This record gives sequence, structure tokens and C-alpha cells, in this order.
Amino acid sequence: MASKKGKANKAAVPLCQECEVPDPIFDDGKVIRLTTHDGSFGAAPLPLEWGAENHLERGPVLATVRHQQQRNAIGAHSGGYSIYKALAVAQGTLDPVYMPKLELTQPVVSFGPFKSWYGESKHKIVSMDPLGHIPVEAFKAYIAKGYDIRPTIAVTKAHIDLPECKEAIRVGRLQPDGDVLTGDGQSHITKVAIEPVWFLPGIAERFGVTETDLRQALFKETNMMYPELVTRPDLKVFLP
Repeated sequence: MASKKGKANKAAVPLCQECEVPDPIFDDGKVIRLTTHDGSFGAAPLPLEWGAENHLERGPVLATVRHQQQRNAIGAHSGGYSIYKALAVAQGTLDPVYMPKLELTQPVVSFGPFKSWYGESKHKIVSMDPLGHIPVEAFKAYIAKGYDIRPTIAVTKAHIDLPECKEAIRVGRLQPDGDVLTGDGQSHITKVAIEPVWFLPGIAERFGVTETDLRQALFKETNMMYPELVTRPDLKVFLP
């Protein structure tokens, strides 16, 4: 996590006065679309400028089911665990249009954005959304309009009990400071759970393949679960 020294490098992100937030389009769920196509009627994904330093110029990752026309990402939140939400919806115990009150939440530890996250290359961070823990702060204007934007990073604090630390204290290799490491060997930590968010052009570049080859391989090796990997080259973000 960011140290006190690191906080001095925190990027000042100005508001984008020229960035207008479009009105949300809600899906009524009555029509089942097997796939969509780039440029097809009704497809109007939210702009997403990956790597942009300004939050509103970057835009949110929109992958929820309520905005089928405006989705700018392939896949679903929680990956394979999304089937359990589907079970609850099928059983009628979860309202499919339910939206969590994220405005009442915030990470217990705030970090970033940092200047080191950005630069001339927009491919510095390509396998996670660096703003995934602060959607309420970064995209307040979108949430105020009713967009169903979900976090992809969870931050919490915890105590962890490592036998190795206890042994190191016993033999004198570690000295408890009472802050991070207590006298009984417990470590006070910050835990970060990260949901993968892949920027496909950047992932392809890291592995030295073309984006087309990457998309086709992902499509085939997932037993054709995500046809939009092939039919929607305009969508550059994938939640595996």
C-alpha cells in the first residue's frame, strides 16, 4: 500500500469540465440477445479511454446487465461466480435490477491515483482497473445519473497470524513494533481483492501476440462463452 512518502506522488486529477455524462439507457430484460456486433443498431458503448489520467476522460468500466446497449466491456462481474447471482435471480430471491448503495461505502484504506500509474504509454496497467476501488469517487457523476457501476477492487484491514513470524520473534530475527507486528506475532495488514479487468490490446502486447489472435484464442478456449470477443472488436475491455 502507499506509504507516507508515496502519498506525495499522488496524482492531482482535475475535473474534466468538457466531459459530458450521457443519460443511461436501461435494459428491460425482455429480449435475450445471443451476441451483439460492432456498429449494430442499438449498440452505444460508453466511451472508455484506457490509460487516461483524468477520471471522466477515462470513463467507467460498465459491465452490468442493466445497460446492454451501453456496456463497454465483455464478460460479467465476478467471473465464474456470476452464476450464483443468476441462481438467485432465477429463484426470485434477488431483484435483477437491484443496485447496491455504493455511495455509502468507501475503501478502508485509500491509495492512488499516482503519477506512476500513467505516462506516454496507455498500457502500463492492463490486467486490472486501477480505479476499481473508487468508482463512487471517480465516477460520481455517472452514479448520480443512475448508472449501475460496480467496484472491481475490495480493500479491507485484517489481522493475520503467521507461525513464521512467531518463530522469527522467538529467535530474535524480528522485533515487534506494536503497529504492524504485535508482540504475540500477529501482523496488521491491508488486504486487497482484485477482480481481473483486462485491457485486451495491452494484454496482447505483453504476450507478443496480435489482439485478433488473443481474442480468437480466448473465444475458443472458453468454449465460445464470449462471442463478443470476436463480434465486438470495438470493446477493448474483458472481465474474464
